[in-house]
Amino acid sequence: MPRYYFHLRHGPGSAGLAVDQEGDDLADMVAVREHALWVARDLIARTRTYAVRDWFVCAFEVSDEQGQPVLTVPFSDTVLEESEWEGG
Repeated sequence: MPRYYFHLRHGPGSAGLAVDQEGDDLADMVAVREHALWVARDLIARTRTYAVRDWFVCAFEVSDEQGQPVLTVPFSDTVLEESEWEGG
């Protein structure tokens, strides 16, 4: 199973990127996006830090085992659109 790294972008430049050194083994890109959203929701709900003032401007910059970017998942995607609340 491929390993993906979920780097947390919380500000500009290298100082605004928390690098994921461990990564997670996930089956496919659907699982990668679902995992990113689950972790983002958990961070928003449970983490209080002065480094991040607004979680909704953060994003996961996901890379593969070779360090190549494969997906960016904005934390704002954790909020359902009105049509999603209504079932489509």
